[in-house]
Amino acid sequence: MSTVLVIGAGGVSSVCVHKMAFNADIFSSIHLASRTKSKCDAIAASVKQRSGQDVATYEIDAEEVPAMVNLINKIQPSLVVNLALPYQDLPIMDACLEAGVHYLDTANYEPKDEAKFEYHWQWAYHDRFKEAGIMALLGSGFDPGVTSVFTMWLRKHKLKTIRTLDILDCNGGDHGQAFATNFNPEINIREVTAPARHWENGAFVETPALSKKVEFDFEAVGPKNMYMMYHEELESLSKFIPELERGRFWMTFGDEYIKHLTVLQNVGMTGIDPIKYQGKEIIPLQFLAAVLPKPETLGETTTGNTNIGVIATGEALDGSGEKTFYINNICSHEAAYEETGNQGVSYTTGVPAMIGSALMLGETWSGNGVFNMEQMDPDPFMDMLNAHGLPWNVAEMDGPVEF
Repeated sequence: MSTVLVIGAGGVSSVCVHKMAFNADIFSSIHLASRTKSKCDAIAASVKQRSGQDVATYEIDAEEVPAMVNLINKIQPSLVVNLALPYQDLPIMDACLEAGVHYLDTANYEPKDEAKFEYHWQWAYHDRFKEAGIMALLGSGFDPGVTSVFTMWLRKHKLKTIRTLDILDCNGGDHGQAFATNFNPEINIREVTAPARHWENGAFVETPALSKKVEFDFEAVGPKNMYMMYHEELESLSKFIPELERGRFWMTFGDEYIKHLTVLQNVGMTGIDPIKYQGKEIIPLQFLAAVLPKPETLGETTTGNTNIGVIATGEALDGSGEKTFYINNICSHEAAYEETGNQGVSYTTGVPAMIGSALMLGETWSGNGVFNMEQMDPDPFMDMLNAHGLPWNVAEMDGPVEF
């Protein structure tokens, strides 16, 4: 039984805190903090109604390290779970170092002034966390997170080596909005509009954003256009699977989403450089994010399924030659909302955050330093996915993907 402090009060945090409360034998005392305390209070009220468990709430600016340290020292948690914005990863890690507390997040750090997703800023903390005798677990969401664990499970149980890897992220849900993002609008649009990068023959190859499109028929969704993008797990997977010849990340977008995004780009609303407006500096993308629907408000109207997984080709463990396997999860938006009051995209990230936290608190996953999901034993995580709402399926394919 452990005390945990969760930072952030969006949809992912809501799912994670609900799932923690449903597992009170692991998470005996849950504390939730964000810049807007009223959002924390709303989550706490929902948790109380659905589980009967109490959640203590606080107001905090996660970028103010001394304030974070004071809050951590006050609560004395065994683990800090960072579900805030990626810009805040490093300050929260600094606070955990100073307070001597374990750390977990779901997305890697990126600076505010550049859409650049890289692990090197956080990997640089390894020695300091090791010397402090504490653990930082990076990327315990779905992608990154579950997709990394899927890959390493295949490498442990099905494939001796992985030659090619494709990560397929499909959201087949319909939220009824003309244009909305299914997770933080600012982060979503920065990711989508950044140049695509994929791993090939020992280096990253960059291509224009949304320039490569392929149709794929997803189970429980149907045919969808998916676009090649860059995503941070390609960086860690290419590091921890040294034999990898090619790694790609794909995400589906509907034609309406692409049309609206193109118009917003053309008129400058996706920019991240400050502009002057009525005598004040504003960031266009931050203003756009402020007027778009909040992802945590979409749960009630969202229908359909997500389908996220990986397709890996390599040398079979049983010596039978080259094999291709597809391992994936299908998540119902309606079921996610019924259980936690949130749509499926938040659910598929919040549940893995809870699972990673549970494995750290139980010391099933342990170590001193900074670690990615690929460095952990995949089996206990995979077992907990099945037990906590994200069941997975693995199937052998006829051959490598042709796209």
